Parts: sequence; structure tokens; C-alpha cells
Amino acid sequence: MSSTNRRSTRQLILDVTAELLERLGAEVVSIRDVCQAAEVTAPTVYHHFGDKKGLFEAVATEGFDRYLANKRSHGPSEDPMEDLRRGWQNHVEFGLAHPAFYGLMFGAGRTTRHPAAKEGDEILQAILARLAEQGRLRVLPEQAARTIHAAAVGTTSLLISDPGAPGNEGLSDRTRDAVFAAVTTQEPAAGDPLGEQARTLLATLVARQGEVPLTPGELGIFLELLRKLG
Repeated sequence: MSSTNRRSTRQLILDVTAELLERLGAEVVSIRDVCQAAEVTAPTVYHHFGDKKGLFEAVATEGFDRYLANKRSHGPSEDPMEDLRRGWQNHVEFGLAHPAFYGLMFGAGRTTRHPAAKEGDEILQAILARLAEQGRLRVLPEQAARTIHAAAVGTTSLLISDPGAPGNEGLSDRTRDAVFAAVTTQEPAAGDPLGEQARTLLATLVARQGEVPLTPGELGIFLELLRKLG
């Protein structure tokens, strides 16, 4: 079998598994189901993915490819706050449209973060770095990123697991607005100029570490001092 055919078979198995997951759920889908739907043998699945866990992890990677494609298609706008809002909206909409993918990507069953999540983290960090440079973050960029990510995943997971619950209407917008208000400000924060300058410089250095003429040790000490000041 040629390498092209091997890739096609692998992609077929991924596509079929994703369709079964969306229709039946991860708890129900078996290797036998995948083999029957894809018209392949179990050894073929094991050859490409090792086992069921490996297959589901590959489906999660496929999910991240689709999820990040939308983020990659939008370059930074002139307003990082608008980029932050769009990122939240895209996250929630993807989860609701692809709940099986979302569960494998961000679900409670994961014991470690998927490696492909790093790119999404970097996109969020870049937006927050721009906000920090404008003096529009109330907390450090890494704190804001963790807060926003936790809230987005929690909100999306809740909407997926209990879509008809009372109070769900407008839940995403309410949560987004509350979280954004907690970590950002419309105007540069006042009352703590030294801390604000430290947070702004910290965000700039974190975003541009490769351009800083300091050794890793010197940079680490400098960043730690800025974190304390901020």
C-alpha cells in the first residue's frame, strides 16, 4: 500500500470516529464500531493508532486542527479587547457545534493538557500582552489567561452537558462580561503607577523574550522582580 493510501486510510478512520463520537458519545463508541463504519479491520486501526486511547487522542488532535483553523484565519485587529471577545465566542461556539471533539480536547477525563492546546494558549497570551502594554490588565497576563481559560471551558462544558437548563440563556455572555471585568479595564488602571508599569513591562518581556539581550538567568531574575512589583 502506498504512503498516500496509508494516509487516506488513517484520515478515513479519524473522520469515521469523529462522526461516531458526535452521534453516540465517547462512552459508547468501540473499536468494533469504528471498524464496521470505516470498513477496515481492527489490526488496521491498531496499526495507525495503537489502541483506543491513541485513536481518541488523534481525534482530539483533529479537533484542535479544526478549532485553531478559525483562530489562525483572524489576524490581530486594532483592538485587542475585541480580539479577546471574538476568541471567547469562537471557543464557546466550537464546543456547542462539536461536543464530542470538545470533550476529548478539554473534558474532565483528560489528566494532562493536549500538546496542541499550546498554540491556543499562545494566541490568548499575545492578546493579553497587547492589553497589558496598553495598561488595560488588572492582573498579570498569566493570571488573566488562566482565569479566562477556566471560565470559558467551564461555561462551554456546562452548556454542553445541560443545554436546556433554566438560566442558560445568555450564560456565556454574562460569564464573559463578569470575567473580563475582573481581569481587564476599559482604561489604564489608576492608583498604582509602579505596579502598572511593572505589569506592562512584564507582559512585553514575556511576549518578546527572544529579543531581550539578557542571559536566561538574568531574565528569570528580572521577571521575578517584575512579578513581585506587579
